[in-house]
Amino acid sequence: MQGMYKTARRGGRQSRCMNTTDTAPVRCDTKIAVLLREDLETWQRLNVTAFLVSGLGSQLPEVIGEPYADGDDVPYLPMFRQPVLVFEGTKETLTAAHGRALTRALPRAVFTTDLFTTGNDRDNRAAVRAVGTDRLDLAGLAVYGPRNAVDKVLKGARMHP
Repeated sequence: MQGMYKTARRGGRQSRCMNTTDTAPVRCDTKIAVLLREDLETWQRLNVTAFLVSGLGSQLPEVIGEPYADGDDVPYLPMFRQPVLVFEGTKETLTAAHGRALTRALPRAVFTTDLFTTGNDRDNRAAVRAVGTDRLDLAGLAVYGPRNAVDKVLKGARMHP
């Protein structure tokens, strides 16, 4: 297939990104999305986004591309193979999206408001563990999966400005 860009299989699912011409944008059959609660401060939005996407990259090797190198052959770490789309919504929109992600069994990461008061990974996990699923005070959610499934999860959310 002319214009098909593939990377080596790295286990599990393999997302495909296609480009029909050299000037057309690349379109992937999967989506990485972060949904943030609209009432977060700027520093919180950045912090939550960074934490959430780190969860996806650690458990879903198919979303990670090949390592980078500059013109002097200085190596750099690999990054996601596709864009991360960031959305925002109300607390209710976030809660509904979380429920839809669970129903569809999509890979997901959560960040609760309790995590703003903890200072390490052990305490972060304990804070999430201490609260039932339906009582999580979500500040953010990351989700990965087929484009149409992720779009359905994000129903009611809007692109982050």
